[in-house]
Amino acid sequence: MTPSKFYIPSLDGIRTIAFLLVFLSHAGAEKIFPGGFGVTVFFFLSGYLITTLLRREYEQNQFINLKHFYLRRILRIWPGFYLVLFLASILTWIGVLEGEMKLPAFLSQALHYYNYYATFIDRYGVAPGSVVYWSLAVEEHFYCLFPFLYISLLKMRVSPQRQMLIIWGICLVILIWRCVLVFGMGADKISILFLSDTRIDSILFGCALAVNGNPVLDTPYGSDRLWKYFVLPAGITVIILSFMSNSSEFESTLRYTIQGIALHGLFIAAIRFPDWGIFQILNWNWMRFSGLLSYSLYLVHHTVLKAVYLYLPQISGVLQAAMSMLISIILAYAMYRYIELPCGKLRKQLSSS
Repeated sequence: MTPSKFYIPSLDGIRTIAFLLVFLSHAGAEKIFPGGFGVTVFFFLSGYLITTLLRREYEQNQFINLKHFYLRRILRIWPGFYLVLFLASILTWIGVLEGEMKLPAFLSQALHYYNYYATFIDRYGVAPGSVVYWSLAVEEHFYCLFPFLYISLLKMRVSPQRQMLIIWGICLVILIWRCVLVFGMGADKISILFLSDTRIDSILFGCALAVNGNPVLDTPYGSDRLWKYFVLPAGITVIILSFMSNSSEFESTLRYTIQGIALHGLFIAAIRFPDWGIFQILNWNWMRFSGLLSYSLYLVHHTVLKAVYLYLPQISGVLQAAMSMLISIILAYAMYRYIELPCGKLRKQLSSS
């Protein structure tokens, strides 16, 4: 089986759910829909998928081609990333969008360190809605570091169980670091939210699932009933309870760790039982297709929301959100058709070479 034919059920549907949480939060319903959790789901999914693909490549070839890995990542991320960044920045610079462009802030986005720039220097001076680029900077930093760690573990013939424990150990260190920053240095929750060194564990939890107990690569453990009627409900309950505390200290420290652990059960159940119960929804055609558009939707949606609010302030918030969603889907589909699909063909050529 070539990587281009490799498909994991439910992941595109999960992407759709994560995007909807982010969109509805940015559309003004943040008290009902936790957009930050949507980003956490995106992070977990990225770690799981990337590590699964790296693991498959190594198991098939006893080798991971880093050159091809980074070329595939560049073809997947950068075309849409820079198209939206440059267009939104130009529209802001000429006054079509409301805001003030500052070259240092723009460069921090273009060079993938906006999360640190926004935290320590200035959160403004960028195109409206492009603040979401902080999360893309976290992912870029992950791509720069994790493959080397994973390849090192493989070369040292570390067992999958120990690989998982090492990754979980790093997640524990990051939790301790968050606690030091919050309780010892008074860091605010936005800083904790943005920084790679405080948020990359949300990606690493997905990596830990990929290296051991992977529902598509490893022999299933535990009965179906155990996963469906105990682990899954327990995971959902834990995630719901994680939102019950109003403490900013809890939100900035333990919440990310608790959610990362709980997502293991949800992902395993969703992937193992795609035709069971509510998971069927994740695999409906429109949910899967929306998941394919989710990256482009994520890039454009917040800027579109800002533009609609600017030019149509007289209509209701619900209509503004609906119009923004429609425009975002049109733009995302155009990007998918004319950018992602051609670049995807090049990625497949690299995967099969």
